[in-house]
Amino acid sequence: MPVRYFQKEMIQMANSKYGPYISTDLKHIEKMPDYKGDQVIGRGYDKDGFRLELEHINWMDGEVIPGAFYAESTWIWPSTFKDQRPKPALTREELEKAAGVAAHAHEFSEVLTMFGCNPDDPTYLGVTIEFWMENEKFILDKSFMVYIPAGMVHCPLKVLSAIESPVFHYTVGPGQSYS
Repeated sequence: MPVRYFQKEMIQMANSKYGPYISTDLKHIEKMPDYKGDQVIGRGYDKDGFRLELEHINWMDGEVIPGAFYAESTWIWPSTFKDQRPKPALTREELEKAAGVAAHAHEFSEVLTMFGCNPDDPTYLGVTIEFWMENEKFILDKSFMVYIPAGMVHCPLKVLSAIESPVFHYTVGPGQSYS
């Protein structure tokens, strides 16, 4: 389903004193940093007609709103959802060998989050994640927030199980751009 914008609201924001501080669109990024792997920024469907597994909701930085810091939000959809690309079931060992998001560091601190979407148990993440901070590995299967100090090497970040339910991912850092 295409994203709909209401012209009246867009005009109101453009003519408002504080409207320019509101971002409702997704920044177009030609190429993500290499450590992100083959990740693309997008919403909806890919060129082959399959729904994106990692679907971006919004992106903010100093280019989108002058003076703003970096923030990004996504949905991660289970392969069982309508129009998802069929994926073979992988073993835990095969998932552990997958690249995921490669190790990297930023000049700014970052908060990285993943939240499950089960209203009966909001701590239930619906997936198992491997996440590294420096040389320490964490296995996370509950909704989480991680504070990553500036300069700290973090990741790889890998998905170690089938995604059972939608996961909301949000990351934010006081840098003017994501690098």
